[in-house]
Amino acid sequence: MHTGRYAHPRPRATAVAHREDPVSRTTGPTADTRTAPRICPLCEATCGLTLTIEGTRVTGARGDADDVFSRGFVCPKGAAFGAVDGDPDRLRTPLVRVDGELREATWDEAFDAVAAGLRPVAERYGPHAVAVVLGNPNVHTMAGALYPPLLIAGLGTRSLFTASTVDQMPKHVSSGLLFGDPFAIPVPDLDRTDHLLLIGANPLESNGSLCTAPDFPGKLRALRARGGTLTVIDPRRTRTARLADRHVPIRPGTDALLLAAMAHVLYEEHLVALGDLAPHVQDVEELAAAVRDFTPEAVSGACDVPAETIRVLARELAAAPTAAVYARIGSCTVPHGTLASWLVDVLNTLTGNLDRPGGALFPLAATDRTPRPAGPGRGFALGRWRSRVSGHPEAKGELPLSALAEEIDTATDEGTPVRAVVTVAANPVLSAPDGDRLDKALGSLDFMVSVDPYLGETSRHADVVLPPPPPSQAPHHDFAFNALAVRNQVRHTRAAVPLEPGRMAETEILARLVLAATGRHGADPAAVDAMVVDSTLGRAVTEPHSPVHGRDPRELAAALTGDDGPERRLDMMLRLGPYGDGFGARPDGLSLAKLLDHPHGIDLGPLGPRLPQPLRTRSGRVELLPEPIAADLPRLRAALHERPEGLVLIGRRHLRSNNSWLHNVPSLTGGSNRCTLHVHPEDAGPLGIADGAPVRVRGAGGAVTATAEVTDAVRRGVVSLPHGWGHDRPGTRTGHAALDPGVNVNQLLDGSLLDPLSGNAVLNGVPVELEPVPAT
Repeated sequence: MHTGRYAHPRPRATAVAHREDPVSRTTGPTADTRTAPRICPLCEATCGLTLTIEGTRVTGARGDADDVFSRGFVCPKGAAFGAVDGDPDRLRTPLVRVDGELREATWDEAFDAVAAGLRPVAERYGPHAVAVVLGNPNVHTMAGALYPPLLIAGLGTRSLFTASTVDQMPKHVSSGLLFGDPFAIPVPDLDRTDHLLLIGANPLESNGSLCTAPDFPGKLRALRARGGTLTVIDPRRTRTARLADRHVPIRPGTDALLLAAMAHVLYEEHLVALGDLAPHVQDVEELAAAVRDFTPEAVSGACDVPAETIRVLARELAAAPTAAVYARIGSCTVPHGTLASWLVDVLNTLTGNLDRPGGALFPLAATDRTPRPAGPGRGFALGRWRSRVSGHPEAKGELPLSALAEEIDTATDEGTPVRAVVTVAANPVLSAPDGDRLDKALGSLDFMVSVDPYLGETSRHADVVLPPPPPSQAPHHDFAFNALAVRNQVRHTRAAVPLEPGRMAETEILARLVLAATGRHGADPAAVDAMVVDSTLGRAVTEPHSPVHGRDPRELAAALTGDDGPERRLDMMLRLGPYGDGFGARPDGLSLAKLLDHPHGIDLGPLGPRLPQPLRTRSGRVELLPEPIAADLPRLRAALHERPEGLVLIGRRHLRSNNSWLHNVPSLTGGSNRCTLHVHPEDAGPLGIADGAPVRVRGAGGAVTATAEVTDAVRRGVVSLPHGWGHDRPGTRTGHAALDPGVNVNQLLDGSLLDPLSGNAVLNGVPVELEPVPAT
């Protein structure tokens, strides 16, 4: 689930004043120079931008000073919006494979080919023989939020693979087990906390993840300026670590041990104080017994952190007036990722900081469903089905992306291998372990279709490539990220530039893909949106807590506004949502029309306590020690005695990069954004590795040759190589990226190492060997 933020004044408490026309025209280089607001889609910060447009070309981007959330902040990625938007290597027309070669085609020809290639596979081999692979950029577009669920449901496939299982799936699983809802993820109250503990997170580079916060760096500086404390636990001395009051260079992969020891200290020293949480929490005493063995002294050797430091971390957390623990990808992509994610919220709960201002709070997005009355729910289940080859349990309806290759290339007695693949904004050849094996497997498929703006390492295998338009030609609404935002707000921007002739809106592309994949090829794509509207309103009028209970769904549908089906669906979600007008039941509430009257957004106020309403557990309470967690603790206990014998590998992020997306943009590459191997001087010296020299890196999945960068920014025994690189495969059309392709760090992994509860790939703390490359 992947993943920019910057400094601004304290958020205002009211909506930005009405603007009659969000697009303004000015005199400038041409007779048609204008500006337009646009939410940046290039990371999770969702900053507001002001685009400068000459004709139909975006020539500049700056932070939108009137944006209710980002207040003018912009990072290098947002400032490069025009270069990203106008990349000459973006595909402009569909590609269809004819006689083994991809050739330009019309949209009708492309969808004819999709219908002829995809549906017969499902009919012959069954729905699970068609896999859907969703990449990180899906959550950065309206289309990616609205249509893939319909595609998956229409196909009836259980072969769903997404970027979540090489990223944040442990957090979804831990939230599902604790709160009954995998999307109920509390976020740190950055603007009000007194104490922030960051684990495996580097928001000065990533801009934050699973915590949508424009100007995350500015918020950390503001925390320290108001006398608060910032502690960073990370094996690298990152830019974020350099800002901190304390940096703890932990051994990679041992976060869960350290967090368990902190919980132990809270119990041992009688520092547990649930406060107002007490009526909503169970298993407090059972948890004390579960962490009894994880004393600071017991975990110290494995973590390589002094026992007294661990005790101080726990005491400071408990003593702070308000505090929040926040962890991200470094703590997720490890063998105990789900346990680490669980322990983050265990600590927030035991110190009384869950669901209180200054602690960790549950956001409430404008497009969330109307909150139902608090009470027991259905709970969260794992392993409702398993993968065909290795028997990996599903999590949140997904199978591990690491298992995609074997699901294609391995025959068993348990069903048919995957014979067709649909990828939407996904590049698993670079993002999943052992890309070489997946590369070969994709070449063996009966059929493949990719929705992708580029011909890249994965989409080059497709029989049909359907390119969406540049972001300036698409509307934007953050369905997912508003549910993770550190302040409740809502913003929507329409396309800043008209759709170029010959292009198709991404919403229409995906609607037509749904039709072609489900045997309705040729039907009006608007029927897809109409179906969703009818079914949603039909349910809403039957729900007692709904603002439209008992009303006529046809009358409600007729009242929807918007230029097209996607906007009508957005209008419906806003009006049914927690701040909505209820189709007239709450006249002051939200609707699409009201939101369009505020082109810089509407501020809905700071996060506030919400428990017990978000809970969906069977008990209706926070279940501190769920059975799957308790069953996995013996594995963590065994890790107390584990020590790496040699070097271990971790990844890293860069401010001007986002996974494999942006390496084709010249202004975002070069300088410090390089694919180099960080090696500590005391590790490099004995191995004969010189700064700037090539070094061979070997892992379980293969070997790569990278340039060494000798630095003490990594701790001894650890090397670091960034992910998202490796743009050197034939048949791609990303010219700038190919000039400095880097190497694919995930090729060092064979895909066998997973966190068993979530199916998340283990990408950090994996053993590697280094050797210098002899001069020739």
